[in-house]
Amino acid sequence: MLAVLLSPIYVLVQVYIVRWLIRWLSTCRKEFRRFRSRLIISAVYIFFASAMGVGFFLPSGPIKRFFVKIGNYWLGILLHTILVVGAADILHIILKRSKKIDQEKLRSFRVFIISGILCAIGIAALSIWGIVNAGNIHTTRYETVIAKNAGGIKKMKVVLAADLHMGYSIGCEQIHKMVEKINAEEPDLVIFAGDIFDNEYDALEDPEELISIMKEIKSKYGVYACYGNHDIKEKILAGFTFDERKRKESDVRMDEFLEKAGITLLRDESVMIADSIYLYGRPDRQRPGRGIKTRKTPEEITADMDLSKPVFVIDHQPKELKELADAGVDLDLCGHTHDGQMFPGNLTVRMMWENACGYKKKGNMHNIVTSGVGIFGPNMRIGTIAEICSIDVAFEK
Repeated sequence: MLAVLLSPIYVLVQVYIVRWLIRWLSTCRKEFRRFRSRLIISAVYIFFASAMGVGFFLPSGPIKRFFVKIGNYWLGILLHTILVVGAADILHIILKRSKKIDQEKLRSFRVFIISGILCAIGIAALSIWGIVNAGNIHTTRYETVIAKNAGGIKKMKVVLAADLHMGYSIGCEQIHKMVEKINAEEPDLVIFAGDIFDNEYDALEDPEELISIMKEIKSKYGVYACYGNHDIKEKILAGFTFDERKRKESDVRMDEFLEKAGITLLRDESVMIADSIYLYGRPDRQRPGRGIKTRKTPEEITADMDLSKPVFVIDHQPKELKELADAGVDLDLCGHTHDGQMFPGNLTVRMMWENACGYKKKGNMHNIVTSGVGIFGPNMRIGTIAEICSIDVAFEK
């Protein structure tokens, strides 16, 4: 419903931008003042602006993949265009009110053309950097000390990854980079904290190849995962979902993918690592998935545990930090936020989460939220990084 309500705004924004584009090109070159030229410009613009919508309605296949990928790039460019052109317009309004500025020069064709060139350079630079930055996976390191006895384990290297969003934008190349980064850490335990898939299993570039790549992960005590809010069968348009009343569940092929890749999916259940450490995987708080109507509370999670032993929890969304800490959890590993992914989201996301990204100590519990490996929507990152987290955990009792 929200997508339908916002669609007129999207159309008005496109009209605003294409109007300025045609006006600027017409000022630069008289050839663009012709009706035919303006029609061609408008047609090309409409192709890119409508790519998301066209891809949404197409059946799965190469043509759909092409339009969805074009739409994801376009969405990033559009956001940068709104920021840059909007800032230019605001600056122009401010300068028009200044008595120190020569208003005749401000209204000149030369200033108008130069302003357009600077805007185009800014949009292009931000977009190119965003694409390059999104494909560059970093390793962020943390050190934690848990005041509990883990048997014969004194130290453990835990590698956390989340928000792969494997689908139309994230494929074999990015996942191969991630696996190389993970293996370089020589981990004892590897954790995937949800949003492994990007809603549509059919969007995977090459499922068998991706499975083969994921199977290359080397971990002493295994690879474990929980599902996130996008690990479900659902079509998405520009971040909006439809049929909210319908119960959302993972595609059974997603479960089979993880099993073939050697990844153990934890669905409101725990396992013991080396007979010394509890590892609990929580379902997503909004979409718990198949067979789970209400996920267990933090108190229920630890009710039957020996809390003299370390307790690790995988929870896609970094919520209930106090409740988990009070329940005796020692290490809470999360994703979901993408750290805002693109400016200004990296600033506003901090108003929405107690720990939007990075490390936070809550009571005796260590909470780590990763910005994620992949992207959602715009195929870009501005002001944030793609990352895996390498966590050195020491046990002292």
